[in-house]
Amino acid sequence: MERRSIGAGALTVGAIGLGCMPMSWAYAPSRRRGAESLATVHTALDLGANLLDTADMYGPFTNELLLGRVLRERRAEAFVSAKVGLRAGEQHVVADGRPGYMRRACDASLRRLRTDVIDLYQLHRVDPDVPVEETWGAMAELVGAGKVRSLGFCALGAGAGPGAGRRGDRAYEVTLGYLERIQQVFPVSAVQAELSVWSPEAARWLLPWCAARGVGFLAAMPLGSGFLTGTLRPGEGFEWEDVRARHPRFTAESMAANQVLVAGLRRVARRLGPQVTAAQVALAWVLAQGPHVVPVPGADRAHWAAENAGAAELRLAAGDLAEIAALPAAVGAWD
Repeated sequence: MERRSIGAGALTVGAIGLGCMPMSWAYAPSRRRGAESLATVHTALDLGANLLDTADMYGPFTNELLLGRVLRERRAEAFVSAKVGLRAGEQHVVADGRPGYMRRACDASLRRLRTDVIDLYQLHRVDPDVPVEETWGAMAELVGAGKVRSLGFCALGAGAGPGAGRRGDRAYEVTLGYLERIQQVFPVSAVQAELSVWSPEAARWLLPWCAARGVGFLAAMPLGSGFLTGTLRPGEGFEWEDVRARHPRFTAESMAANQVLVAGLRRVARRLGPQVTAAQVALAWVLAQGPHVVPVPGADRAHWAAENAGAAELRLAAGDLAEIAALPAAVGAWD
């Protein structure tokens, strides 16, 4: 698989990553199977999709424990991307950017992951009660201590994905402000944010900032939380614990209206070959946004990880990209 750089250093990863969140958190609990999740991670590594994206919040903690079972055998093959800065409160998720918490959380993640170093340690959310420079400075100390190789910043709150906040230019302006501030403390190696055919806003706001500074971009939810695969049907519904059950883009009405996006991806897929899928075209679109972009699709089944990895071999022509750009904007967004 093609390799892409994370930041200006020597860190490289496969062009397609693996989002591990669906194995333990946020999506349908009834689908979670430990053995199948382990097989999914092994398949991704076998195919060169070696960036494994996790967080202590996923579960919480169970996602890291699951990955630790793979890493104890295959650590040298994996690029571990972990997150810190969110924890489960009594009734909701809360941000915690206290320097002491950063240090304790990192040590705990290292134990669960069964490794002595995290390749990319990302700030999951900014704590409004702690200056971001203090949080980032504590994370930089972890690099100095040899526990972390590089630092990243999650800007998921700027998009419209499940769990995200309000959309709009203001959210991206705030994100860019944070990035400028922390860049003065310690280099940002990667930014992670939602980027997909149905949520392309980060291409206008964040990608230019990253490209100008040699910063990698991890595209979260590049398959639109499963919608762009074409496997979700309007009206089927979701389990209550699944965050999509409360997302405006996953109402029956919005999903029906947005089928035009899946249809457009399928048209392109048919031209590229009989085995090419809409999901692979959606990932190829993300890859085409720049050589510093790495899509990180979530998967909890080995065959999906294999399908996603196959997108690294696709090359979209200018006409394909123009056809996708001409698709209508997605229906359904946060109020």
